[in-house]
Amino acid sequence: MAVDDLTMTYSAILQDKDNKKIVRVSFERNRNGIKEVAEAVLPQCSVVRQNGYSDEEITVLEEYMKNNLDDIMGKAKIISNPLKWL
Repeated sequence: MAVDDLTMTYSAILQDKDNKKIVRVSFERNRNGIKEVAEAVLPQCSVVRQNGYSDEEITVLEEYMKNNLDDIMGKAKIISNPLKWL
């Protein structure tokens, strides 16, 4: 998986149906003109939906999220508070 063509985005901190704090993460790339997406949930660091990624690539993405969990959650916390945008 070439890193150059991969874009990661994340949400603000949200609440799931059990009122637990989560962050939704999306990995997107274009391959041969086709948009491929892997959607994940933190803090579980698990891909919950994907198209076009191999099992090995999913494992790499999940490991990336585990290794960077504190950083991603911290950034999501910042965008969760609109007062910090000013």
